[in-house]
Amino acid sequence: MPVIKLTTMINAPIGICFDLARNIDMHKLSTEGTHEEAIAGTTSGLIGKGEHVTWKAKHFGITQHLTSKITEFEYPHYFRDEMLEGIFKMIIHDHTFEESGSITVMKDKFEFESPLGIIGQIINKVVLEKYLTRLLKKRNQMIQEVAESERWKAILNP
Repeated sequence: MPVIKLTTMINAPIGICFDLARNIDMHKLSTEGTHEEAIAGTTSGLIGKGEHVTWKAKHFGITQHLTSKITEFEYPHYFRDEMLEGIFKMIIHDHTFEESGSITVMKDKFEFESPLGIIGQIINKVVLEKYLTRLLKKRNQMIQEVAESERWKAILNP
């Protein structure tokens, strides 16, 4: 099963970074190209432990639905979201936040498994790993840009 690991250094307080990473509206901003829309569960603002969200998005020209739930939560250092329903066989996304002076170190560990056995494994290596890494990097870059500016206030304090 593929595992994507990313580290993003953000010059902003840990609480702001943590809350932006779990903010539904921030997620929508960072995924404009796939027209992601929260259609059920927590559909705006902050999502917390035990809460779920269902996303509708278009990837590879196909409209998909994915429901994930926050299964672990330790403010402001860690949360995990896990896929409950969707096209994948499994998705587990760990979000970890550490302070290093005035810098927040945001780490992602994104594990996924496609259905379809060996065919799915080939698709993972040839297409999905690069595609999902690009989406996660774009999301993290947007979180960094918003956290390091005054824009976070409009998202976290609407």
